[in-house]
Amino acid sequence: MGKDKLKRFAEMEHFDNVFQPTMEEVKEGFSMKGKWHTDFFKNENPIVLELGCGRGEYTVGMAQKYPNKNFIGIDIKGSRIWRGAKTGIEENMSNVAFVRSKIDFIEYLFAENEVSEIWLTFSDPQPKRPRKRLTSKLFVDRYRKIMVENGIINIKTDSDLLFESTLEQIEEHHYKKILSSWDVYGEMINTCDEELKDLMDIKTYYEQKWLEDGKKIKFAKFSIG
Repeated sequence: MGKDKLKRFAEMEHFDNVFQPTMEEVKEGFSMKGKWHTDFFKNENPIVLELGCGRGEYTVGMAQKYPNKNFIGIDIKGSRIWRGAKTGIEENMSNVAFVRSKIDFIEYLFAENEVSEIWLTFSDPQPKRPRKRLTSKLFVDRYRKIMVENGIINIKTDSDLLFESTLEQIEEHHYKKILSSWDVYGEMINTCDEELKDLMDIKTYYEQKWLEDGKKIKFAKFSIG
């Protein structure tokens, strides 16, 4: 492991906005489960998750735009979330946090009705393991355990495979599709509401590169009831 990574891991041990539970702590009873509103954010504002948040660009970007909501980025790679967590501390952001954990354990991290909305930004399309896609029924059933009634899931991706699979899942399992587009910045951006336009202004480092290369970005928003 490089010196920079080791330095970041050591630094994150002292970040108040980062939680790094062990697998045993997660399964035996994560201390924040059911207590995010009272013990960390200290308000009842809606909680929004970014799953597979990487560097936390979307988590931080949304938190900056919407101070009346709380945002939590989740990723297993600590060297990635360090950047977002560091920005949150540098800018004294009280509505952003990060959890280092596998998304498979999401139901152990949050209690019933604790989460209002989920963002999936450029998730791994898992071409050979469809059940591991973050919009598969396996994962959506996990989200259902922690989300409020009619909770919202958003997916933004460059992958045709993942997007088509998501649309199939929405239809097969009778989720409520709110909107979808195979070309966010070409067709959807001129017809969506102002809030969504505002959210589309947030772009990750890799998304910007893909756009420069001429790739089309897809987006879907649906409710799982």
